[in-house]
Amino acid sequence: MRKKHLVVATVVALSASMMMQSCIGSFALFNKVKTWNDHVGDKFVNEVVFVAMWILPVYELCFAADLLILNSIEFWSGSNPALAANDVKVVDGKDAQYLVARNESGYVITNMSTKQVTRFNFHAEDNSWSLENNGQEVKLFTFVDDTHVDVITRDGSYTRVELSQPGVLAYQQLIGIGGAAMALR
Repeated sequence: MRKKHLVVATVVALSASMMMQSCIGSFALFNKVKTWNDHVGDKFVNEVVFVAMWILPVYELCFAADLLILNSIEFWSGSNPALAANDVKVVDGKDAQYLVARNESGYVITNMSTKQVTRFNFHAEDNSWSLENNGQEVKLFTFVDDTHVDVITRDGSYTRVELSQPGVLAYQQLIGIGGAAMALR
């Protein structure tokens, strides 16, 4: 009787292992924390933060959350909640590297060399995007409907622009972008 149960258990285990092969998950939360740590400062600051995060068990908790919860969600649903929330990417610019983080209200862009932070904020109450820099926020544009936006001009007023090629060209001419500037793109 025991031998029969052992054979059945072995067959079930082998069948299950063949059906669920090679799904270890992306470990998105752990990798996001590690990516953030890689860009905190110079290599010495990064190392101090790295060791502190192992001592405080930040890395261990992120790894456990990925292993036990987030990777299972990713396996069954096809998407990882940690990837959907706050995306962080490093972008190489002409003269600096930038850390671009997406959050619930928009984007936070940090110049890696100067540590200057700029935010692009979305305001759901009036369906608008604004630029925040050095504590000052300026509304860039507001969606009026599916085909029009109110956009800021050089003098700080707003003009309605149709979301079409002629509308965008008219706006570029209004603010003085055209001709040679467009050829540089």
